[in-house]
Amino acid sequence: MVARESYASDRRQSGGYSSARSKAGQAYMYGNVVAKPEYEPKKNRSSVKRRKKVSRQVQKNRNRALHMNAAYVVFLTIAATIVLLLCVNYVRLQSELTKHSKNVTALQEELADLKEENTTKYNAVVDSVNLDEIREKAINQLGMTYATPDQIVEYDNPASDYVKQYENIPENGVLAQSDKNKK
Repeated sequence: MVARESYASDRRQSGGYSSARSKAGQAYMYGNVVAKPEYEPKKNRSSVKRRKKVSRQVQKNRNRALHMNAAYVVFLTIAATIVLLLCVNYVRLQSELTKHSKNVTALQEELADLKEENTTKYNAVVDSVNLDEIREKAINQLGMTYATPDQIVEYDNPASDYVKQYENIPENGVLAQSDKNKK
């Protein structure tokens, strides 16, 4: 009868499944329902940390530190608003900078295209000019001739690279003659 009661209690604990006891005294439960162990583990009281008693002055200081008065709330609100405005302004400036950078890039591309087009047209004009044809027209049609050595006037002007004209050029084309041309 004792064996039958033991079997019935095992069956109630295990939810209808049988169990076998091992040598250590623990039951191995067959099935997927495991009963709660028959004993509760003892709590080690030494491991539980006790709160130290805090002096009244320390508690008062802590409460004062946690308390926020109206002036502090207004200060934090103003500071947060200023920070928010600075962030918005920073994002706006970054947006403008990006827009200007894109504009500069577009203008640089346009400049490069115009330079290429200008170079192409300049080369076309240079290639279209035939110097032999121009010399031929000047000599045959316009009656021009090469300058003779007595028509060439040389002078030194170390002050600058250009000449300022203060008077009209005379009809004969000679402003001054050198001594060697008069002889």
